[in-house]
Order: sequence, then C-alpha cells, then structure tokens
Amino acid sequence: MRPVVIVLALVLDLVLGDPCWLPHPVRLFGRIISLYERVLVGITRRPLILLGGGLVLAVALPLGVWWGARWFLDLAYGWNYWVGLATESCLLATTVALKGLGQAALAVRDLLKTGDLPGARREVGMIVGRDVDRLDASGVIRAAVESVAENTVDAVIAPLFYAFLGGAPLALAYRAVNTLDSMVGYRRAHYRYLGWASARLDDLLNFLPARLAVSLFILTAFLWRADVRRTWQVLCRDGRKHASPNSGLPEAAMAGLLGVRLGGPCFYGGELHSRPYLGEERVPLEVEHITQAVKALYWVSFQGLLVGVILYLLLELGAKMICGAFSSGPGF
Repeated sequence: MRPVVIVLALVLDLVLGDPCWLPHPVRLFGRIISLYERVLVGITRRPLILLGGGLVLAVALPLGVWWGARWFLDLAYGWNYWVGLATESCLLATTVALKGLGQAALAVRDLLKTGDLPGARREVGMIVGRDVDRLDASGVIRAAVESVAENTVDAVIAPLFYAFLGGAPLALAYRAVNTLDSMVGYRRAHYRYLGWASARLDDLLNFLPARLAVSLFILTAFLWRADVRRTWQVLCRDGRKHASPNSGLPEAAMAGLLGVRLGGPCFYGGELHSRPYLGEERVPLEVEHITQAVKALYWVSFQGLLVGVILYLLLELGAKMICGAFSSGPGF
C-alpha cells in the first residue's frame, strides 16, 4: 500500500506542483518557526538560553508534526480506506517539490535567454540563500545548477526515503526539520545558537539520502553515456570540501556529470564567503546547463522512486516469507 501512496503523491506533485492558492504545511511550519524566534529573541539573546530554546524547537516541531499527521490519518483511514489513501497521498505530495524545483530553475534559464539578467537574479534569489545582486550571468547559472543539485536531496530523495520508512507522517517530520534548517540553521548572529540543533539534526537526517542521491547521479551518468569515471572522481575528490557534510556531495556529482565547475566565493548577508570549487571547468557554464541539471533532477528522482518501490516490495515479500515459515512451525 505504501508504494501506491508514494507513486500517487509524486503524480500529484507533477500535476499540481505547489500552487499558492493551496494550503501548504511548509508555510505553516514557517509561521510557527518565525513566531517562536520572535518571542524567544525578544525575551533574551543569551547564547545558552538560545541554544536550549533551539534544541526544544528542533525536537518539538517535528515530533508534533509527526504526531499530528498520524492522528489525522488514523481518523481518515478509520472513516474509509480510500479516503485515508487519498488523504495520505495528498499530505505526502506536499513534502515533494520535484515540479516546483524544476520550474523555478527553468524560469531562471528562460529569463537569461531573453537577456533579462535582473529578472534572472530575482528568480534565482527565490531558490538560493546567497546575495544575488552582484551575480553576473555565469554566477546566476552556477547558483541555479547548485540549487537543483542540493535540492534534489532536500526536495525529492529525502522525502521519498522517509516516506518509504514511515509514510507521510515521517516525511512531513523531515520537511519540518528541513524548514527549520533553512530558516534558522545559519552561523551568523543569534542563529549560531538558536539554529545549532536544527542544523545538526538536518545534517543527520540527510546523511543517508544524500549518499543515495549521489549513487543515482552516478547511475544517471552511466545511462546518459556520460563520463562515469569523471563523475566519480569529482565526487570523491570534491564532495567533502563543502562546509556541509551532505550538500557538497550532490553538487560535486552534478559538477562531474555536467563537466562544469561549481562552488567558489559568494556573498551571504553582504559578507564574502570563501567556498571551495567543485569539479573542473571542461566547458564554461552556459544557460543550457540549467536544462541539463533539471533533466538530471528528473532522472535521479524517478530512479529513486523505482529503486525504493523495488526494495520495499522485496523486503515486504521477505518479511512475509519469514513470518510464514515461523507461523507454520517445524514439520513432523
């Protein structure tokens, strides 16, 4: 049943995306986090209290989301099986942003094609955290490709991974942690303390999905008949250079797959941050690299879905065989 829910959720995301007129859990998470931050920082900025308050937030929000989703789905399934299935599929669809991520990146590409650099900067600023006002066309392309690579994990592979493990409730709890990290998981000002627990929890939850994703990037290179050896070498050499234990892996894999150089210095909050380069500039970054990055996003996502369904069904079959063997008892 769970694979059916996951497939339906992905189909819903591909059809509907994330329209602004539909209520979305992530927007609710964002409001809760913003309110909590305003109240706590308004009371005190003492590091120890911010650290403790951040720990409470990092634990309470995802646990509350998981419990609330479980309770709601128990009601739905208790009323009618098909109502429960449809409800869980809809909830799970909100944790995946395959269509939205692809559309956002392609919108940047289209603006660059028309020569609208200011518009492309504004558009890419919607999907990256860096300052975009100083970016040239190459910088905008680099930001878009990096965002697609990193969010292949955050917006697709990780939600699917946790959906296979625990259905929509666990995937929603993951998205709550991911939203926390994107809002407070910084190393500047009071966020250094308030967001510490959220950032560490996000690193932990993305550890396996990030490594699963890069294995799918390698598989994509093979299926595209691209340079698999180069993709692997760039991944092994540059994947751990990033400050994050996870983000550098899909970015390095994408750089190797496309044969481009990503990373490098950029501005955050007006401050220049020195970041290592990932990959080799075999070809200069061009607008069509955004198209290729989005294509890789879809290939990796659908391969992840297929692998997940196959593994889930095999494990389910194996569990049934083991249970059947024990329940039948020894034959005499």
